Amino acid sequence: MSKPIYVLNGPNLNRLGTREPEIYGRTTLAEVEAMCREAASGHPIVFRQSNREYEIIEWVHEAIDEGSGLIINPAAFTFTSMAIMDALKMFPGPLIELHISNIHKREPIYHKSYVSPVATAVIAGLGTRGYPIAVRAMLEMIEQSAGKA
Repeated sequence: MSKPIYVLNGPNLNRLGTREPEIYGRTTLAEVEAMCREAASGHPIVFRQSNREYEIIEWVHEAIDEGSGLIINPAAFTFTSMAIMDALKMFPGPLIELHISNIHKREPIYHKSYVSPVATAVIAGLGTRGYPIAVRAMLEMIEQSAGKA
C-alpha cells in the first residue's frame, strides 16, 4: 500500500464556511476533505485539523515516519511558529505550504512565513480549490521522486 499524503490544517480552519466568508469562502473543512480525497484518486490521505501547535508538530513527526508527502495550511502558525518550521525541516519528502487567501495581498503581518523557506512549493490565493490542486501536484511530485529512486 502507498504511504499516505498528510494534509494538515492549523487554527481556526475548523470554522471554514462561517469564518470571514468574504476572505475564506463558504466551503466547510469537511467539504475540503472530500475534495482532497476525490483529487487523490484512491491514494491514501490523512486529513487533520488542530488549533493546538503541539498537536500539529506531533502530526508532522508522524508524517516524517509514515507519509509520502505533506500539505500544510498552518494558518496563523505560519507567521509565529518556529517550532512547526523546525519539525517541517525534518520532513524528507515533498512539502506544500497552502493558504486559502493570498497572504501577500493582506496586511503586512501576514507577509513573513516561517514555512515558505522549508517548503517545496507554496499555493496561495486560490481559495479552497487550492487544496485539490495541491493534492494533484503532490501526487506528481511523489511520482517524480519515486522515478529518481
